[in-house]
Amino acid sequence: MLHFRFSTVLKECFQATVKRPFPCRTQESWYPASRHRRCLGSVPSDVAAAAAVATPHRTAPCSAPRRSYCVKTEGAATVELDDHLKKDGAEGDKRRNPGILPSLEDLLFYTVAEGQEKIPAHKFLTALKATGLWTGDPRLKECMETLKQTLKKTPDGVTLDRHLFKKCVQSNIVLLTQAFRKKFVIPDFQSFTSHIDQLYEKAKNLSGGQVADYIPQLAKFSPDLWAVSLCTVDGQRHMVGDTKVPFCLQSCVKPLKYAVAVHDHGTEYVHSFIGKEPSGLRFNKLFLNEDDKPHNPMVNAGAIVCTSLIQQTASNAEKFDYVMTFLKKMAGNEYVGFSNATFQSERESGDRNFAIGYYLKEKKCFPEGTDMTSVLDLYFQLCAIEVTCESASVMAATLANGGICPITGERVLSPEAVRNTLSLMHSCGMYDFSGQFAFHVGLPSKSGVAGGILLVVPNVMGIMCWSPPLDKLGNSVRGIQFCTDLVELFNFHNYDNLRHFTKKHDPRREGGDQRQHHFGPMDYESLQQELALKAPFWKKVSPTETDQDSSTTVVYRMDKVAE
Repeated sequence: MLHFRFSTVLKECFQATVKRPFPCRTQESWYPASRHRRCLGSVPSDVAAAAAVATPHRTAPCSAPRRSYCVKTEGAATVELDDHLKKDGAEGDKRRNPGILPSLEDLLFYTVAEGQEKIPAHKFLTALKATGLWTGDPRLKECMETLKQTLKKTPDGVTLDRHLFKKCVQSNIVLLTQAFRKKFVIPDFQSFTSHIDQLYEKAKNLSGGQVADYIPQLAKFSPDLWAVSLCTVDGQRHMVGDTKVPFCLQSCVKPLKYAVAVHDHGTEYVHSFIGKEPSGLRFNKLFLNEDDKPHNPMVNAGAIVCTSLIQQTASNAEKFDYVMTFLKKMAGNEYVGFSNATFQSERESGDRNFAIGYYLKEKKCFPEGTDMTSVLDLYFQLCAIEVTCESASVMAATLANGGICPITGERVLSPEAVRNTLSLMHSCGMYDFSGQFAFHVGLPSKSGVAGGILLVVPNVMGIMCWSPPLDKLGNSVRGIQFCTDLVELFNFHNYDNLRHFTKKHDPRREGGDQRQHHFGPMDYESLQQELALKAPFWKKVSPTETDQDSSTTVVYRMDKVAE
């Protein structure tokens, strides 16, 4: 674990930064629990510094808003940010007295340098990795390119002084400040990922299950392959195991193409062809609901009809490219490929799906004028789309982040499409195990017969688990174990944060603290004094009486000062 030590003078500098008045947006709430979603890229640097120091821990993790620390913003916000950064970089030293109010770049340098006059580049990159950010993050592209070019011009090619360091980081200073001040959704990222590694190793010891062989190409995968990758809504990344090995999405593509269909056509149109209820039957049954519609988009019949709704007037080649473009945007332009061998293998062994297709055609389940055999070809092609655990975790994180890709800041899917997709994943995503998975894990998910499990922790992160051996219901044995253990350790279950409920570890709070602290009556004055010193922009707390576990406890609530 890296520990960044601040000198007494530096602490005073941070406090001085907090006490500076806000230069703009005086009527707008900046508290992170606000429902106003803002990209920190558009926040002036001195405001960001104040917020970074003064902002208290979240008090309601489950209801915390999604946040996106993106470089791209829209319209005037982009111009405002660019102009501000250029001005800050060119005139910052003239405007500021470094001895009194250091810039964000200075503070970041002091944080990493720990009293030294120069910083080895590898030390900065190691510290960056500890926050969860990748050096290959698209948002840090300009910073990394400047760093590379700057090191070529230094005498030793390794170290940076304060001036050169500021030159390298100024283009991404807001994102970097948030990372090093532990203001991301998982503040203590190294501690969290150490637990992830332990859960990975525990599941790795499982030896049960069989690799799917009804599609011959899938049977070629080794049963020893096992990988877990995660991406948070702030773009923090972690992976362990065989995360770079490509595999086919298979049924994991079903919620993604459903999201594309709803994004294009809206909920009402899509569900005029497909139901919303769990079927209670095997995923490949020839069975419709009482309205002669497929039960939901997560079973084969519903997924085939859903495929027919995508770009209905286009050719199959255009439809395939259209879906691939969506998936690449969801993955932040990371690896999304195609396995022609799996496509051919699946089409040659797809008698059951052809039977389902003819049954759907007989019941007039497709839009008028649909070519059923062409739809089945596209259906098999979409199942054969390849990803890695790393790229698929970004797709899951895009769903967790309300349709905005965390590492690009680009909106890919509408909020309506994401909400519907997560709802159906929660109720229907795990084949005949969906009810038990919803009960024990309580998170939206989708499994595939290639061994993948796409797991979404809304407003927090996306996870992809992959291991080819499947249980009798078609779910990855190691993946199910990992997801179950994850929720047993952390309070990610949809209902773990009910009032008066026994709390688990909460990685969304630094140190894994609980979301709400209770203090005795004698602690009230000392708490007021502490808050008066540490949070000058917040009014003193006021006690409220609550009845908890049949005993009266005083709970203190901190409210923002009215502006």
